[in-house]
Amino acid sequence: MEGNQSWIAEFILIGFQLSEDMELVLFGIFSLLYTFNLLANGMILGLICLDPRLHTPMYYFLSHLAIIDISYASSNLPNLLANLVKHKKDISFVLCTLQMIFNLIFSSMECLILVVMSYDRFVAICHPLQYTVIMNWRVCMFLAIACWSCGLCLAIVQVSLFLRLPFCGPQKVNHFFCEIQSVLKVTCGDIWINEMFLFAEGVFILVGPLALMLVSYVHILWAILKIQSKEGRKKAFSTCSSHLCVVGFYFGIAMMVYLAPESSHREEQKKILFLFYCLFNPLLNPLVYSVRNAQVKAAFHRVLQKKRTV
Repeated sequence: MEGNQSWIAEFILIGFQLSEDMELVLFGIFSLLYTFNLLANGMILGLICLDPRLHTPMYYFLSHLAIIDISYASSNLPNLLANLVKHKKDISFVLCTLQMIFNLIFSSMECLILVVMSYDRFVAICHPLQYTVIMNWRVCMFLAIACWSCGLCLAIVQVSLFLRLPFCGPQKVNHFFCEIQSVLKVTCGDIWINEMFLFAEGVFILVGPLALMLVSYVHILWAILKIQSKEGRKKAFSTCSSHLCVVGFYFGIAMMVYLAPESSHREEQKKILFLFYCLFNPLLNPLVYSVRNAQVKAAFHRVLQKKRTV
């Protein structure tokens, strides 16, 4: 590994072939979206911390989701913005490796946190009388730590397999950041182990959790239909439909990227999907969980009233 790093100083990120004027335009748009991401998810975190009424398991996991979204975007977008404004597309070997690690950690963790959130809703709606017993704070902390630990372990194994590979050709990565599949294609070693592990990780992180969530939401839908109160059905369905929007968007993109068969024309499509995910998915979560959530909106108004009285 040390020998490889001694003669590989950097990679060239091909990204999108654009003029310098267009790159400056995109720099402005992407900077604005990134700023909105930081503000929106930061607002969610602040409200959950400041308002005791949001100190529940649902919002505890939502705070983790906000941290993941901020971290995922921050691991990819700053380097992209710097390359756009400087009209350069290089990235050092070390920074590229770190980018791969963070991308793998936070993408895996988001899948797992979404599964935990679906389980939380399943218990809340299907077993409301036992909710406080089943979803106590010890269980919540264990589930959160398990998500972080699992994401970290999977990323370390994948990057460790990558670092054993030799590099002997032009280090041009056909992506706008160091995405693991794109970087593997510029190596000159045998990558079948990496690809096999990446596919297995995709099945473990995407297919398994998605199946569990579908089973959970079938039970949830059945339980909602049994609720006699119209207001209770509306509240339960609103919460779950918001979560399903996030799940469908995230898992749909991830499965198209990692589990669909490879082909030459998919390279540009994958870059667009990743760009869409990096820019818009972090904004989707706070919009879905704040605009459509009465408790979050009420917490926001309470915080504003406190500031006015002070």
